[in-house]
Amino acid sequence: MAEFLDLESQDAVRMPWNVLPGTKQEAANCVVPIASIYTPLKPFPNMPVLPYSPLRCRNCRSVLNPFSIVDFISKIWICPFCRHRNHFPPHYHSISDENLPAELFPQYTTIEYESPTEKSTVPPVFMFVVDTCMIEEEIGFLKSALSQAVGLVPENSLVGLITFGTYVHVHELGFGQIPKVYVFKGSKEVTKDQVLEQMNFFLKKPKPSTGVVAGVRDGLSEESIARFLLPASECEFALNSVLEELQKDPWPVPADQRAMRCTGTALSVAAHLLGACVPGSGARIMAFVGGPSIEGPGAIVTKNLSEPIRSHKDLDKDSAPYYHKAVKFYEELSKQLVHQGHVLDLFACALDQVGVAELKVAVERTGGLVVLAESFGHSVFKDSLKRVFQSGDYDLGLSSNGIFEVNCSKDIKVQGVIGPCASLEKKGPLCSESVVGQGNTVAWKMCGLDKATSLCLIFEIVKKDSPDAIGQSANNQFYFQFLTYYQHTSGQMRLRATTLSRRWVAGAGSIQDLIAGFDQEAAAVVMARLVSFKMESEAEFDPIRWLDKSLIHLCTRFGDYQKDSPSSFSLSPRFSIFPQFIFHLRRSQFVQVFNNSPDETAYFRMILNRENVANSVVMIQPSLISYSFHSAPEPALLDVAAIAADRILLLDSYFAVVVFHGSTIAQWRNAGYHNQPEHGVFAQLLQAPRDDADAIIKERFPVPRIVICDQHGSQARFLLAKLNPSATYNSDAVPGGDILFTDDVSFEVFLDHLQRLAVQ
Repeated sequence: MAEFLDLESQDAVRMPWNVLPGTKQEAANCVVPIASIYTPLKPFPNMPVLPYSPLRCRNCRSVLNPFSIVDFISKIWICPFCRHRNHFPPHYHSISDENLPAELFPQYTTIEYESPTEKSTVPPVFMFVVDTCMIEEEIGFLKSALSQAVGLVPENSLVGLITFGTYVHVHELGFGQIPKVYVFKGSKEVTKDQVLEQMNFFLKKPKPSTGVVAGVRDGLSEESIARFLLPASECEFALNSVLEELQKDPWPVPADQRAMRCTGTALSVAAHLLGACVPGSGARIMAFVGGPSIEGPGAIVTKNLSEPIRSHKDLDKDSAPYYHKAVKFYEELSKQLVHQGHVLDLFACALDQVGVAELKVAVERTGGLVVLAESFGHSVFKDSLKRVFQSGDYDLGLSSNGIFEVNCSKDIKVQGVIGPCASLEKKGPLCSESVVGQGNTVAWKMCGLDKATSLCLIFEIVKKDSPDAIGQSANNQFYFQFLTYYQHTSGQMRLRATTLSRRWVAGAGSIQDLIAGFDQEAAAVVMARLVSFKMESEAEFDPIRWLDKSLIHLCTRFGDYQKDSPSSFSLSPRFSIFPQFIFHLRRSQFVQVFNNSPDETAYFRMILNRENVANSVVMIQPSLISYSFHSAPEPALLDVAAIAADRILLLDSYFAVVVFHGSTIAQWRNAGYHNQPEHGVFAQLLQAPRDDADAIIKERFPVPRIVICDQHGSQARFLLAKLNPSATYNSDAVPGGDILFTDDVSFEVFLDHLQRLAVQ
């Protein structure tokens, strides 16, 4: 994998195929689509930031790059995408072989331009939208977390507060003498005009008769905006005093009913308020929700506790009466937020579902963060919220107002993007007929993005030439360019340009080249995003069957075997781990919805769709490290055989980090041996996995759940569920080992079937 990691460290791109099939037919035979997983804001320590605007091709608007052909004598450059000849402007007149501008250096295929003139005048905005329909204890946890967050918010940013229960309360923080609140009824949909009217935006200045009201330039006075959005340095006292007074929603709730929570209305009011006050700025609505929405638009269940919240079964049978209506409401909300350039972050903390599955569309299309925990007192929530505002080593690098564009050679078309963005519906000759994810466009809006946000682009090869014709054409390179225009944390607008070139092959003998360029980790992640997308968008889709068929076709095409002889089957090392990834993907929480609520499934998929390859691979196939007296910590096979009485295992499944003690180790620990000076080695052995777990937790967002458990304990299920069931209750177990009570097939049986089917 080393060379693929090098490519990633240069351009933040991983592609399943690094040598591309050259024709449409060859690409179809490759099964795994032509795709790339790109992290637009991945930090590069020595990437130059140029203090001027980029030079663009007059024909296709791509940016000058190291693959451009330059004629130094006549001062002309030829664009690699459309072959158009462009003249250099006068300020490039001194360009020569010895005197190149940075954007033509061969090593700077990724480069940034900072526009000296464009800087946002509006500081970042945080609008806290807080649920109060919770028990006192939860409200206490949330209050302490929020007052800590208020202290961490950057000094120059603006802060607003909305609380909601049965009604929506907008707090006027700029009115210092007494707390002042505007109240909206939760059961009715509220329009932007009603919000402006009711909150006295036109007291001093009448409402303009035409146009949309949007910010200061449309006649909203500075002081009317400052009533609701105050600089963090000025409003800390006002905010904290409101938070201190914050109490449980006062409306009585009968014992057999749910609290009348109006999440949809509250988010809608927040969106209207930000749309009127700070349109087009980097604003985030941070929603803290502690239960399901019952009232008004976006409701997911009725108030009667006897009626359960929808399950996967209800969604499959189409017997969740509120689901489609709620999704439609949040789709409209997401369009409004994307238009305004604002982000919706969701912190959902409850033992029951809160409606993440319905809210998913609004969070994902605006590039928002999502955290799901059992309680506002849980470290998963508290530490994740701190990380949002943390600066220094583990800074998330939250940026805003991004626009992502793609350009590629004329024989390639873009099917779409799977990831946290929204289509800008900018059609062009590069758009493919078949759409995957956010398609039919070559530009996408990314209202919020950070250092880890990764997009998965799916391409289609449209070239139909026969291999003979290809032999004569000298240029066998495909080019791609990704342009990300975004507002840096400094407020400055920047453009990051990444240009890549990949060789294509076709015809007889091309298989070896394709194999050499196959990146099995990237391929597994693309298949995971694709299968999740299909499960959500195609009605009668069978994910297991689709994954199995894809894997069999891939092995038939790239495996080495004699027909009808399973024992002769072998795969090149480039492909050898791929069946293992697919085996774990079939069993993962992205495909197996049994035992997970629709909220949990939506949460897992949202995180999968925004993470880079390395993190996504851990979600699909967790890493397992073994600690023992006999050897240094070493990777162990993700198999039930890895469990031993005298071992400690550390499992990282991305969402949870499990420290699992074998039965002997647990007995010694319970007897307190690690506290005795002569057993210092044992104390070190106990501490080592804890330290490694802390290191993992420190740099991850959302912060994973940490589970410390013992063999045969109830929490051991967090580990057992992820292991390959090579020893089950109906097979021969290893003495002293463990067995799994499951009817799932083991990896050996899976491989056996795969070989039999692939050679047919």
